[in-house]
Amino acid sequence: MLIETHPHAPFLPQPLKALIMGSFPGRTSTLSTDPDNNWFYSAKRNQLWKILEKVFDQPLTNQKVKAAVLSAYGIGIVDILLQVQRLKMSNADQDLKIIAYNDQAIGQILKHYPCVSVCFTSRFVEKHFKYCFPDYPHTVLLPSPSPRYARLSLDQKAEIYKKILLGA
Repeated sequence: MLIETHPHAPFLPQPLKALIMGSFPGRTSTLSTDPDNNWFYSAKRNQLWKILEKVFDQPLTNQKVKAAVLSAYGIGIVDILLQVQRLKMSNADQDLKIIAYNDQAIGQILKHYPCVSVCFTSRFVEKHFKYCFPDYPHTVLLPSPSPRYARLSLDQKAEIYKKILLGA
């Protein structure tokens, strides 16, 4: 079974105020050669960038624009998993077998930014972060950007993200 290694380094603008933390890139994005579709949350059905477009009230059309907007607000991105095996041809967290955590990189981030707000995109991510960093206090759970999480509309998710990420 193929072991996939996370293709992206953590995105850490200066200053870092909040850190969006996901699990692992979707299976098509780890193989993509399209530079605009080869970054965090680039699975076509994932709603993160649509949510953030509403939060920032502007289109986020490619990686350069996304990075610039996140940098302007001090928002970074990292994933909790470094290596996985997919148990099914799926992007679902429950279908990932964890081979290695991204704990070294995240540990360095938390050491350098001991008060950064870590914003989880799922309970799965929260659970695994707390396994690796049980004493880190500055955490919050965001509504999942997965289209499978349909309890809230896109607009409702955006309002919660806006309050948490921008304090608005």
